[in-house]
Amino acid sequence: MANIEEMVPPGVVTGDNLAKLLAHAKDNGYAIPAFNCTSSSTCNAVLEAASKNNSPVFIQVSNGGGAFFCGKGIKDKNNCAAGAVAMALHVRAVAPYYGVPVILHSDHCAKKLLPWFDGMLEADEAFFSQYGEPLFSSHMLDLSEEPDEENISICEQYFKRMVPMKIWLEMEIGITGGEEDGVNNEDVDPEKLYTSPEQVFQVYQALSKIGDMFSVAAAFGNVHGVYKPGNVTLQPERLGTHQSYAKEKLGVSTDKPIFLVMHGGSGSTDDEIKTAVKHGVVKMNIDTDTQWAYWDGLRAFEAEKHDYLQGQIGNPDGADKPNKKNYDPRVWIRKAEESMVKRCAVSMEKLGCVGKYTAKIPESGSLPVYNFAPKKIGPIAAVKKALHL
Repeated sequence: MANIEEMVPPGVVTGDNLAKLLAHAKDNGYAIPAFNCTSSSTCNAVLEAASKNNSPVFIQVSNGGGAFFCGKGIKDKNNCAAGAVAMALHVRAVAPYYGVPVILHSDHCAKKLLPWFDGMLEADEAFFSQYGEPLFSSHMLDLSEEPDEENISICEQYFKRMVPMKIWLEMEIGITGGEEDGVNNEDVDPEKLYTSPEQVFQVYQALSKIGDMFSVAAAFGNVHGVYKPGNVTLQPERLGTHQSYAKEKLGVSTDKPIFLVMHGGSGSTDDEIKTAVKHGVVKMNIDTDTQWAYWDGLRAFEAEKHDYLQGQIGNPDGADKPNKKNYDPRVWIRKAEESMVKRCAVSMEKLGCVGKYTAKIPESGSLPVYNFAPKKIGPIAAVKKALHL
């Protein structure tokens, strides 16, 4: 196995480094977990888990997550995009301290949410013009509710805009059941939960003419939310059929010509996850399980310290004893983070990415506090800029 540590630097990875990282995952039979985050606290928990487990990681933001990060009191129509950008800037500021590769990603974007996508792309373009790389590493378009032709056509249009900045595109064809972040597919026709090899290859044919940095979330019975193992009929072996079909059509030697993504993994068995990864899944989304873990850390703390959390003054140690050290948000939020860190580690273990990248923790004080450096421009470009050309 090639040493990914020599190929990809720590911190937020984009462009060629992202392509190398995902190719390494596909070629070496592991996947990278993508955790939905809604706050700096949940972002930090994910980063901490990745660093402790020597693993690359995705941090992703949904439309609703962006709105929450911006502040629920903000009703501006651009609040979701502004919050997503704020989260990306936070992660970029602190990720280098954790010493592992971090992929900044935006999650499901349905057709009705395209203004949110447009806002993030505008931020990417502005960041790219200043720093030579996009703000985000990758974005997802989820137009699976639309006819395939329209789905693929819109993806083509956006991909053409993304390719010059080397932003990875994830798209979905076939529907993930259940409900997440306001998108409800609980009553969808069961047949639509299974994508055909022809559909997947149709996507590959269209997007590969534009660029090679894309992945497909092909449905194989996936459902958002948490269910007991066995209550959801996953058929990850279908992913192998997609790969075989593409291999034959393309006439290539590789067994996994397509980058695949797994959604709705909560409640999946270990064998189902392993089968999906074996067939080219390089990314698996996790949200429901980490939401519970974050709450469970707080729940356990409140249960333990209940009698110390009933007022600012007065507890079992005395009527005049203060309780600040228990109700300080930094205390109970940290308990939530610690619980989430442990659950993130479980997903990393299941996906086989633990130990794939030894964390390169920088020497204390060695990183610039403000680590955003504008790209250097050549002499010709400098003259043009000076002359306002």
